Amino acid sequence: MQLFYVADCKENDVVCLDKEESTHIVRVLRMKESEEISLVDGKGNFFFAEIIDANPNRCCVKINRFISSFGKRDFYIHLGIAPTKNINRIEWLLEKATEIGIDEITPVICEHSERKEVKVERLEKIIISAMKQSLKAYKPILNPAKKISELINNSTEDYKLVCYCQGEERKYIKDVCKPKSSYLILIGPEGDFSEKEIELCKSNNFSTITLGEQRLRTETAALYSISNIHYINQ
Repeated sequence: MQLFYVADCKENDVVCLDKEESTHIVRVLRMKESEEISLVDGKGNFFFAEIIDANPNRCCVKINRFISSFGKRDFYIHLGIAPTKNINRIEWLLEKATEIGIDEITPVICEHSERKEVKVERLEKIIISAMKQSLKAYKPILNPAKKISELINNSTEDYKLVCYCQGEERKYIKDVCKPKSSYLILIGPEGDFSEKEIELCKSNNFSTITLGEQRLRTETAALYSISNIHYINQ
């Protein structure tokens, strides 16, 4: 099965896909009028549609039926991560995190950050592609980059976790979190969080977390943390 993406549609709608999706349907898959394709809107709706105009520049389909809340989970993962200097590593992370399952991503700017800007347009395309590839109907929210202090001070999740390489009070995710909850995971830059940032986390009821004795890259630590949350929710 191949999925296609449309941002807004409902049952009985006629929608026309963009050129990239249309070309793939008509030129690559060689689909024709009256054949059925599957669409998602990134909001949990899974649509079944009939091709009514197999135009490679603007393929139009009619929505016949849909499933709502397709693949909806009973827990919520929000990742706050300092973008790496090499943006390819963050692109890889967003692809894999979307495949595994994540709900929200916020790039955060820290004292030790090497990258201070993030262009979200390309990252959005990577997320959409991974959503379709992994047959998901929910598109993770990608927020604009913000200062780490802003995210910390406005966090409302049930469990707030900061992965930190030092300190004696760190615990494992499995020992802190319970299932069917909302989680915020903070992953710092290559130079780790500053002591000031960790103190701000602690004053806002974050738990300092260890991922083991090994030292992990930023993107590896993020993926490992997300996988841990999924494990405790099985």
